[in-house]
Amino acid sequence: MAKMADVARRAGVSVSTVSHVINATRHVSEETRASVLEAVRATGYTHNTVARSLKTSNTLTLGLAVSAVGNFHFAELVSAVDATTRASGYTLLMADTHDDPAEELRVVRMLHERRVDGLLLATSTGPRGAALRYVKNAGLPTVLIDRCASPAFDQIATANVEATARLVDHLADLGHHRIGMVAGRRSLRTSSERLRGWRCGMERKGLEASSDLVVAGDSQAYPAELATLRLMSAPDAPTALVTGNNQMTLGVLRALTRLGLKVPSDVALCAFDDFEWADLLQPALTAIAQPVEATGRQAVELLIERIADPEGKRRTVLLEPTFVHRASCGCVRAN
Repeated sequence: MAKMADVARRAGVSVSTVSHVINATRHVSEETRASVLEAVRATGYTHNTVARSLKTSNTLTLGLAVSAVGNFHFAELVSAVDATTRASGYTLLMADTHDDPAEELRVVRMLHERRVDGLLLATSTGPRGAALRYVKNAGLPTVLIDRCASPAFDQIATANVEATARLVDHLADLGHHRIGMVAGRRSLRTSSERLRGWRCGMERKGLEASSDLVVAGDSQAYPAELATLRLMSAPDAPTALVTGNNQMTLGVLRALTRLGLKVPSDVALCAFDDFEWADLLQPALTAIAQPVEATGRQAVELLIERIADPEGKRRTVLLEPTFVHRASCGCVRAN
């Protein structure tokens, strides 16, 4: 029996495009639509949602396991994933992992028991994590989203290293030599990549990437606030800071306010993760903006393709973020 993946290969399009043509869930050009319909006829593919679900035990549901509570970035990502999921004819089931490995394993099991056809997972562990071992052993089609933890899975995320290095480059070009880093939770792949980016930026500008310039903000506001208070109270405090995510940026700003330090006159500030009201801060925040909508959309498309073709070659997709130049870095004229 022909599969949707067979139609996609013959038409030279993605599985998600075939799904959009068949289900009329998104506008597709007439030329592409004609190619898909011709491939349907040539392969003998038949599509009946109810019959397909009964025959294959598919439920037309996708699972999403992320740490979503209080995280601006994941809140936006969930919205993008949900919109693409619905447009593709699926229903989304979401569970919060709280970035805790034990809870992550529990919710992944729960979603699997609810017979999701595939899973999107922002894992808080490395390639040997229990949740990744579970989905691999279960044969559950899985795409790692936001955090690239293992090439054994399809995965999609932001290119973190060079983007963070660019923040350091910018601050160094403005004359800063001691550039601090408020880093995220060590167990998270995004945290380690952004810390590596900070080191790369320091080294290529000939600056010492000293350990006393790095503090652990644990990817949350309050720990970042306490860490920044310690860092900026030191005798040789940094003159500029890079923060590793949006939550920690809030903690850093609170700490600087408590210390009576002004941005950027006393300390320049650049942040990873732009957010909706970053331009309303005084001064407006220079930041790296992640391609959230594209990440969510492409993650769902990857997962639907993997469901249709379980044995296909796994892909790692790194999306380029955007440098948003505002005033917190200390530039007189920011775009």
